[in-house]
This record gives sequence, structure tokens and C-alpha cells, in this order.
Amino acid sequence: MPTAASQSATAIVRAVRAGETTPAAALQDALARAEAARGLNALISINEHAGEHAEAVQARLKAGEALPLAGLPVVIKDNLNLTGTRTTCASRMLEHYVSPYTATAVQRLISAGAVVVGKANMDEFAMGSSTESSAFGPTLNPWDLARVPGGTSGGSAAAVAAGITAVSLGSDTGGSVRQPAALCGVYGLKPTYGRVSRYGLVAHASSLDQIGPLARSAADLALLMNVIAGHDPRDATSLDAPPAFAAGTPDDLRGLRVGVITESLDGNTAGVSAVLAGTLDALRGAGATVGEVSLPALKHAIAAYYLISMPEASSNLARYDGMVYGARGAGDDVSSSMIHARESGFGREVQRRIMIGTYALSSGYYDAYYSKATRVRRLIADEFGAAFGDYDVLVTPTSPFPAFRRGEKTSDPLAMYAADVDTVAVNLAGLPALSVPAGFEEVDGRRLPVGIQFIAPALHDELLLRIAGGLEGTGHVRAEAAPGVLG
Repeated sequence: MPTAASQSATAIVRAVRAGETTPAAALQDALARAEAARGLNALISINEHAGEHAEAVQARLKAGEALPLAGLPVVIKDNLNLTGTRTTCASRMLEHYVSPYTATAVQRLISAGAVVVGKANMDEFAMGSSTESSAFGPTLNPWDLARVPGGTSGGSAAAVAAGITAVSLGSDTGGSVRQPAALCGVYGLKPTYGRVSRYGLVAHASSLDQIGPLARSAADLALLMNVIAGHDPRDATSLDAPPAFAAGTPDDLRGLRVGVITESLDGNTAGVSAVLAGTLDALRGAGATVGEVSLPALKHAIAAYYLISMPEASSNLARYDGMVYGARGAGDDVSSSMIHARESGFGREVQRRIMIGTYALSSGYYDAYYSKATRVRRLIADEFGAAFGDYDVLVTPTSPFPAFRRGEKTSDPLAMYAADVDTVAVNLAGLPALSVPAGFEEVDGRRLPVGIQFIAPALHDELLLRIAGGLEGTGHVRAEAAPGVLG
């Protein structure tokens, strides 16, 4: 078998099926790597039932079951419920909450033979862009321990980049799978809204949230998506779109019409601009045509996104009052107990977003803020639709800069929000998008990963993996192992 740090999900599954290893051995290998990488703080908790689950997978294999993810160790973000495990959302509010049920996407992984190793660290309640707002400490970037891994799925991205597991699950509300994938040098897919069930995902902003996989290859992304995608009657927004994912070849790039979004060309670092130019050259060399397209409404995307996501977050988090959900607060009466619970249970960034969201929904301000933002959302979706009349896929950098230093943006919320400038519009429009590891920028003597984002029309998620596989075939994109974490 390949060395642990470079082993792909498809290789692990193949080895388990062939009897070259067992689910229990694959799990122990992943646990050993998690222990070796403890300093990253990528995981909040280890699944204490994982050993039992590995044994159950082995029994199912012996009984002749064909399991597409046989024995595959996976990490899931800590806002995804798994029966009998803590689901904290990286918050003191839910520090001791134990899930009584399992999220659909997670259950599909388990039913397919995967073994959940543990829960990944994240920004508290999926609010942030750096995984620094976690109540359990920040996650470090495997490429430079002084830098952030991105967020909010920073733990999921760091775990894959460091080789703890070959794949993981995150959630993406405004770029929270794609941006950390870019900053950690792995693949991150945000599916079409409704393509993967949200049942069992702790809600941040319900009209924007989507579960997505992170991996080190297009083939491994396809492996997971073929399992987790598909209709779920327990999610009213779930779409009836059976998955048919496969990594593509360079032939898939021939004749592809690629549109570079003009508004994404400004404000990038020199290294990001160079990686984007190199990616476009690789596409042209493989037979694609490349042009530019302007989407003027995108200049309003950040404002519209936060004026939609914060009110939705305010509404979703109202249930955490220490009475039914969340840690009980001290107080002489119900009101003071609730106030104390929310003051002590929520971190500063979550409190900030609740307050802004509540304000935007209040009498006299709803039309000025939230309602207007929803109209801008429609404009953005319409401009994407028009662009897809001329192009098969649109391209931007995933992030205008590589990983920034820890603490660099925590004192400036607006600067932190601006980190999502290239990703939030995709969620507003409900489109699928994929960040691919396309190169590096040297900063302070270190190579830092750079991601390029491909955006497809709704329900054309499979096209993104064909493009990713095609670029892998040209040798232009690949996820390298982060140096010096596991040796």
C-alpha cells in the first residue's frame, strides 16, 4: 500500500476490498496520524465508537456486501450530527451536546462502509474565514503553522492536507469548503444547493448552507459525491438529481468554453494572478477557449451575502437560550438566565452576527437591508445565468491571497469578511463550484498553496470534476502533501 500521507481514498477502499488491509487497520493508521498531527488542532474530538464501526464494516464485507467506501476513514466537520458523539459547532454553547441522530450525508457515508474517525475543528457555528473563532482554539495551517487554514471548514481542510485522512466533509455557506481548500492546497467542492441533503447539519444560514467534500484528488471527490448526493425526503430543499460523478481526462477540456470573471481580476496578490494565468494557459493548451465576462452585480455580493446570512443566523441561533438547547446560564429568573447563557455560550463573532442580523430584521429596517439584499441576490443569479449562455464554466481565484497569519484579521471584521469576495456569490446563486490546488505563491520564504475556482451552472456539478480530472491529466493541478507535519 502507499505511504499513509499520500494514500488516496480510492487506494484505501481498493486495498480493503482486496483483503490487503482491514477497516480496523485503516482506522488505526488514521488515528496514529491524527495523534502525530495533534499540534494542528484539526480535530475537536475522536469518535469513541469508531472501532466498533470498523468491526461492523468488516462483518458486512465478510457477508458479501459491496461497499463503495469499504473501510475508508473520514473526518466530518463538527456541525454534522453523528449519533452518540458530541456535536459542538466549536462553541461553548454546545460543548456537552451529544447527538441523538445522524445527518443524512454522514449516514450515507457509514452505510457505504466509511468509518468516521472524528469531528473537525471549525469557526464557531460556521461563522468566520480562518478557524480562529473556535472555542477550542484555532486550527493551524499544515503549510505554515503561523498561518490560518481558512474557514470555516479549516479543520476538515487541514486534516486532509496533513494526511490524517484522505477525505473529509465540510459545510459551505459563503466559501467555507472552497476557501480553506485553497489555503491548504486540497480540492473542495460546494455542490448545487439541494444536491446534498442538509438534514442533520446544524444550520447557519439555511438558504445558503451546503455540505461538501474535501479531498486530494478529483477521483476521491467523485467517490464521496456518488455516495452523499441524491434526494432526501427529510430535507425539503433536497433535489432529485441522481449522482454520476467521475474524474475527467484532458479530452474533457477540448472545446470547453471558459469565462474568466473580470471583477475577480483586481485585488489579487501577484502570486495568485500568476497561478490564475498559468491555469488559463493550461486550459488553452488542452483545447479550451478562454474569454472574459463581466458580472457587474458581483460588486454587491459581499454586502448582500452578509445582509442575508446574518439575519438567517440570528433566526437559527435563537433556539440556543439555555432553556431547551445550549448550556444553562446562571440567573435568578428565566430572563437573566437566558442572557447569561448567550453571553457566556457564544463567542464574540457569533454575538456580532446575531446582533447585526437581528437589527437587519427589525421593524423599519427589514426592507432597507434584508429585503433589498434578496433583490440583489436575484440580480447576481440572473447575471450568472446570462454568462452561462456564452460559457460552459466560469473561473476566478478562490481567494485573492494565500493563507494569512493568525491574528492578522481578527481585529478587523470587515477585512475578514472580504476574504470571501470570490466565493459568496456562488452561494447566493445556489451554484456548484470547485476549488482546485493550482499552484503556489512564495511568501516569506515559504510556498503557500493557491486555489482556482471553477463555477458551473446549477446541477452541472459533474462537469467540475471532469474539468478537475482533466487538469490533473495535464499535470497542472495536484494536491501535494504538506511538508513536515507527519514526516
